Amino acid sequence: MNILLHPTYFPNIAHFVAIANADHVMFELDDNFLKQTYRNRTYIYGANGKLALNIPVIHTQKNRQKYRDVKIFNESKWQDLHWKSLLSAYRTSPFFEFYEDELQPLFHMKADFILDFNLKCFDVICDCLQLDVPVSKSEIYQKTIENKHDFRFLVNAKKEQPLEFDTYTQVFNNKHGFIPNLSILDLLFNEGPNAVNYLESQTITPQ
Repeated sequence: MNILLHPTYFPNIAHFVAIANADHVMFELDDNFLKQTYRNRTYIYGANGKLALNIPVIHTQKNRQKYRDVKIFNESKWQDLHWKSLLSAYRTSPFFEFYEDELQPLFHMKADFILDFNLKCFDVICDCLQLDVPVSKSEIYQKTIENKHDFRFLVNAKKEQPLEFDTYTQVFNNKHGFIPNLSILDLLFNEGPNAVNYLESQTITPQ
């Protein structure tokens, strides 16, 4: 199965279910940047429930801006905040220490463009998962595509479709119950090497 989808910030479970079950992944790089999407947002499981981590971006006065051209607003020290949030949420999880050294550098590196940073995060997560999927990048935007399953709809955080994924043990299960479709980080820290088996056992249908 060949798929097309958007690079997002530490993609959620749905994205990685599609990726783990794909023969080839093409990332959409030539689209316009839209607000209220997973391009610069991910959700984790904090002590008080579902917690959004947003990367602040610099918006231009133009009506449209290419995703590849959007810069990160680094004056807000968002990397420090996100890493502290991950520590608070997952330091007691079974596998946090196992992956901490691979992930921490992402929150200290200089990142200018949101797309480049998301692609770097994706590479690191694939290394952690030991997931080897061929990846290519789009060169032109096409509204409709052939010969690929279109999963670009998954980028929309506000119009998310209900997804039936199996449960797994989360750090704060006893407080708020199971929260589905969080960042891949949630699955990684809780399931460790079993994460890929979990992803491959789930199904998701393109629109």
